[in-house]
Amino acid sequence: MMSHTRPGLCMHRLKFLVLLALFWGVLCNSVAQTIPFPDKPIKMIVAFTAGGTSDILAREVANQLTQRWGVSVIIENKAGAAGNLGTELVGRAPADGYTLLVTSFGPIAINPTLFKSLSVNPQKDLQPVALLAEVPTVMVVPTSINVNTMAEFLAYAKANPGKSNYGSTGIGTSPHMTGYFFSQKTNIGAIHIPYKGAEATRDLVAGRLQYMFATVPSVMQLIKSDQLKALAVSTKMRSRGLPEVPTLMETGIDIATGSWFALFAPKNTPMPIVQKLNSEVVKILELPAIKARLVAQGAEPVPMTVEEFSAFTKSEYENWAPIVRASGAKAE
Repeated sequence: MMSHTRPGLCMHRLKFLVLLALFWGVLCNSVAQTIPFPDKPIKMIVAFTAGGTSDILAREVANQLTQRWGVSVIIENKAGAAGNLGTELVGRAPADGYTLLVTSFGPIAINPTLFKSLSVNPQKDLQPVALLAEVPTVMVVPTSINVNTMAEFLAYAKANPGKSNYGSTGIGTSPHMTGYFFSQKTNIGAIHIPYKGAEATRDLVAGRLQYMFATVPSVMQLIKSDQLKALAVSTKMRSRGLPEVPTLMETGIDIATGSWFALFAPKNTPMPIVQKLNSEVVKILELPAIKARLVAQGAEPVPMTVEEFSAFTKSEYENWAPIVRASGAKAE
C-alpha cells in the first residue's frame, strides 16, 4: 500500500525549518555582537618593508585606532615573497579581529595568477575590511641622469641600449607591472631588477638603477628634496600631490594604471567585528587632517563599505589575471 504525506504536514515542517534557520542566524549574530571587541592589543601586519606606502598608511590608521579605542594597535612589518609572507600569516591567524593585514593590490589581485601555488589564497582565505587609498605610481629617475622630461629620458635610453635597468618592490607589484608596460610600449628593452622593498629606492638614488615606477607616497620626500626627478605619473589624472608632473598619457605613452592599499582580516572573522573595523576606518579617512596629510603624500583616501570593497577586490583580480598572464611574468 502506498503511503501518502499530507500537504499540510509538509508545509508545517517547512515553516518550522525556516523559522529555526532564522532563529539560529539571529542568535549567532547576537552572540557575535556581544563580543567585547577590542579588549586587547591588535596586531596589524604590513606585508612590505617599513617606509613604503603600505607602512605609511598602516601607521596613520593604527595611530588613530589606538586613540579612539584605547588599545594598542601594533605594526609588524613582514615583507617577503612579493607580499605573500604577510598574507599567509594573517590568512592562518585566528579569525577574531586581533590580527589584521595591510597590503597593496599586488598580493590580492596579481599574486594568485603570478604564483603557481599559494598556501593562502587571498581571494578565498581573507575577509576584505576596508579600502584605504588609491595611489598613482610615478616614474622617477636619479639626478645623476641628465634628463628632465620623458622625451629626454627616451632619447637617453635609446642612445644607451641595454643599459636601462628598472627596479621594483618585488615581482608582480604595481611598480613591476607598470615598468614592464612602459618598457614594452617604448621599446627601450629595459631589464627588471626586483627588490624586497625600499632597497630599490636606495639603489635608484645612488644611480645603480636608471628608472623606477614607485608609489607616490614612498618617494614624495625624495622628489621634494631633489634626490629623484619625477617624469610622469601612471594614472589617467594627475596626482594632487604632484600637480606639476604630467601623466604618461600626456607624454604620449598609452598607459593608465595605479595601485591601491587596503585592510584585510582572516576569513570567518565575525561580521560585526569586520563592520566595526570598516566603520572606524571610514571615519578616520574622512577626518580633514588625515585626508589632507594623505593627499599631500600622493594618496587618495577611498572610503567604501565592506560590501563595496569585497566586490572591488573580486573585480580587480578578474581584471588583472589576463594582464599578468599576457606579461609572461612568473614567480615560484
